[in-house]
Amino acid sequence: MQEGKCIIFSAPSGAGKTTIVKRLLEEIKALRFSVSACTRERRVNETDGKDYYFLSINDFKNKINRNEFIEWEEVYTDHYYGTLKKEIERIWQEGHHVIFDVDVVGGLNLKKYFGDKALAIFVMPPSIQELEARLRGRATETEDRLAKRIGKAEQELKTADQFDVILVNEHLEEACEEAKSLVRNFID
Repeated sequence: MQEGKCIIFSAPSGAGKTTIVKRLLEEIKALRFSVSACTRERRVNETDGKDYYFLSINDFKNKINRNEFIEWEEVYTDHYYGTLKKEIERIWQEGHHVIFDVDVVGGLNLKKYFGDKALAIFVMPPSIQELEARLRGRATETEDRLAKRIGKAEQELKTADQFDVILVNEHLEEACEEAKSLVRNFID
């Protein structure tokens, strides 16, 4: 099997990593998105197999037992997320490089697994206050869930220095340009 490289984008929820990753996928043709598996409910605008592989808790646990994940974790109670080995193999067999949009623990686990074949980028929000404003702007969270996300983000920010690069997303266009430069330098 041909092996490509891996680009890992991690950040607290609301930092802008998904927007940056989508932009990179539009502009760098050698990249393919690694679709993660999860057990959470599918949102209205999401497609199975494109945004996530939506699995039942039982199916997810069976895949864990069969060692089908590179990494996985229970992010919130009964909300499992993971990277399927067959997803990476599929992308590399097509001759592309993999780009990941994962939470911080997943990003660190992927970096450990792939080593020098991976570039791990931590997308840093300008501040916790700005992060909270972005999450509120989505209008998808209850106050309780919002408080959990902010608490989790505060812990995740402490791991930023374990990544290869910290990319501050204060101005989206600038962050996208910097990300594009980092990725092109790594895969070329």
